Amino acid sequence: MGYFDEQLTKEKVFRDPIHHYIVVDNQIILDLINTPEFQRLRRIKQLGTSSLIFHGAEHSRFGHSLGVYEITRRMCNHFQRNYPSKFPGDGRWDDTERPVALCAALLHDLGHGPFSHTFEHIFHTDHEALTRQLITSPETNINRVLKRVAPDFPSKVASVIDHTYGNPQVVQMISSQIDADRMDYLQRDAYYTGTNYGKFDLDRVLKVMQPVKGGIAFEIAGMHAVEDYILSRLQMYLQVYFHPVSRSLEVILAHQLRRAKWLYQHPSDYQATMAPALLTPFFNGRFTLKDYLDLDDGVLLTSFINWRHSSDDILADLADRFLNRRPFKSVLYNEETAKRLPKLRELITTAGFNADYYTATNSSYKLPYDVYTPQATAPQSQIELVQPNGDQVELSQVSTLVASVAGKEAGDMRFFFPKEMLAQHENIEIFEPIYDEFQSYLKNDHLI
Repeated sequence: MGYFDEQLTKEKVFRDPIHHYIVVDNQIILDLINTPEFQRLRRIKQLGTSSLIFHGAEHSRFGHSLGVYEITRRMCNHFQRNYPSKFPGDGRWDDTERPVALCAALLHDLGHGPFSHTFEHIFHTDHEALTRQLITSPETNINRVLKRVAPDFPSKVASVIDHTYGNPQVVQMISSQIDADRMDYLQRDAYYTGTNYGKFDLDRVLKVMQPVKGGIAFEIAGMHAVEDYILSRLQMYLQVYFHPVSRSLEVILAHQLRRAKWLYQHPSDYQATMAPALLTPFFNGRFTLKDYLDLDDGVLLTSFINWRHSSDDILADLADRFLNRRPFKSVLYNEETAKRLPKLRELITTAGFNADYYTATNSSYKLPYDVYTPQATAPQSQIELVQPNGDQVELSQVSTLVASVAGKEAGDMRFFFPKEMLAQHENIEIFEPIYDEFQSYLKNDHLI
């Protein structure tokens, strides 16, 4: 492959707070990093609204992507040193897979946009499909660099990302229940949020990994390091990713974008100047790859600043709430107490709020560890441990700790509403009975 002809005479390093040094020793990797498409990731925050709760979480998808590359590079080095293939089909590591593994690791998040998952929901984009398009489209610098390796190399890299690549070892490096992507973002997000939940012994986990037929497994001697990883991931979801205030701000963000889109589609009720040119293709549903590459956090934030001055009171208020961090309040609910939510929405409407934009329900759940079930819509590859005699055993079969959380969803259901519904409104006496009734509903049903 052309890849091996482009080794740097002297390796480059990126200083990194998680991995200390990220080593680049190949011109292809360096040129991919220097493309405009990859540099754009510097302008996309990794954690979106979480930076409004954990003020240190200003890190970008650029740094995360470099981190996933570095972990994958270390995996390749470990596999090649300790488990090199002796003959085709022996289940060991074939180092000719290194180029596709490293490029897929580096580029796996290329299609993410600003506030990615919320934006996707409103404008029906798909970051994984866009990642594959950015890799395979002849329009992109990324594609031109990858083609220097081989004409079919971009499609190979894209197939790793969509899980269709022929070597499951490479796919599981990037996407599995314990992969380079998750191992980097847990450590990185823990560091920047100032929490300890996501920390685990990364060096030990990498040390006990090994290639096997059908994928990647772990020496049973390293089981406790894998357990630590599973629990770290669970804690990060419960304490950081599912933080109720972060979810509240995502609700406001989603409602703001939805309102702006609706107003754009009803121009008689909307000031044309409030529709930034860079968002127009997404409002009308006809965006190109170039349009998408022009999007970053700054574009959306500039739009929000403009929307604060909109003639539409709802859009202006939602933009102000988001920019000045005035989240909705939320309460837990369950299937039994959910029957009270229509009454709560009615009271909120009576108080003068549009319930479509000032209320929401949100269910956030995550499986700490998913035992393989072939009938599932998207079955997960299970974590296999290699015993001294060479036999493999699934993790939850030997770990009582993992067995206790396997297949059990962790998370909660929340109802979001304006904080004003809990405030004392001395100047709005006519509404005081409404607020009292609203709060009594919450208390009587043990929602608060």
